[in-house]
Amino acid sequence: MLYLMLIEFYHNNRTKRRRESDLRAVIQRVSKADVVVEDRRIAEIGRGYLVLLGVATGDTLDDVDYMVKKISRMRLFGDRFKDSVQEICGEILLVSQFTLLADCRRGRRPDWGAAAGSDSAQTLFSAVLEGFRNEGISVSAGRFGAHMKVGLVNDGPVTIVIDSRSD
Repeated sequence: MLYLMLIEFYHNNRTKRRRESDLRAVIQRVSKADVVVEDRRIAEIGRGYLVLLGVATGDTLDDVDYMVKKISRMRLFGDRFKDSVQEICGEILLVSQFTLLADCRRGRRPDWGAAAGSDSAQTLFSAVLEGFRNEGISVSAGRFGAHMKVGLVNDGPVTIVIDSRSD
């Protein structure tokens, strides 16, 4: 009986921990960036943002909408950060990165239990990609699920982390 109670307690707390995560993006202002898969360059941009995106279990299209609008309108260019990527006609390189959702609080091996499964993550990743296009931004993407080599020239450096439910 105690064993069953402990399993239920563990499961409930693990589920709660997962919900603490949300769609997470690391935005780096770049002069240029590219993605190479199997020794072939599959995407590249000039001035703009490299966006590393981690999709969590339970993320929805509301999270996608928030993230697209927030990143599109964020002012990270120009003197005193007065211009957005849209205003400078910049580009975005979007790269899926589930490792952003690592929980490193226990042990030496990260726990990626908060990361969404491949199918739902790919669906929301594609929705973010389409959202940037709908905002009128030139966007390229890495290959979902592939081992990628990401190159960038970080401009500044300027690096911002955004979680979709942190506001």
